Amino acid sequence: MAVISQDIQTLDELFLHTLQDVYYAENQILKALPKMSAKASDPDLKAAFDSHLHETDGHVRRLEQVFGMLGLAPRGVDCPAMDGIIREADEIAAEISDKSVLDGALAASAQTVEHYEIARYGTLIAWARELGREDAAAVLQQNLDEEYAADRKLTQIAEARVNRRAR
Repeated sequence: MAVISQDIQTLDELFLHTLQDVYYAENQILKALPKMSAKASDPDLKAAFDSHLHETDGHVRRLEQVFGMLGLAPRGVDCPAMDGIIREADEIAAEISDKSVLDGALAASAQTVEHYEIARYGTLIAWARELGREDAAAVLQQNLDEEYAADRKLTQIAEARVNRRAR
């Protein structure tokens, strides 16, 4: 399976491919978060998913803004990594009948998603700066800051209650 459909020769092309990758990933997350929220029984975890759904919509809009800065229409490319993360989360959730354990699994799966996004946004910001695109870096930084905050919130929820209940 080819992840990259064309030969990438320049940092500009790599930046664009990774931007398209994270655009696809964010759109997949928009589809997954309502399902995760519906499965969660912990009210704080459910609220975190609902809040991050709203933020993710903003992430997509900001990515569309970056595409516009580049003079391009927004377009995603398949992201096998995000597809795999979401598929694994669905498979694990389907195997868990205890609601408390399910909440622990959902929190962990959500953090896996956050960590992927943090890695992608950090890379994109570094490349944007290298390419002299401080405008794009500033927009992407807003998404990165929200991803870090979501990760911290999930950690707080898991450590405060969800993990204990799962035990």
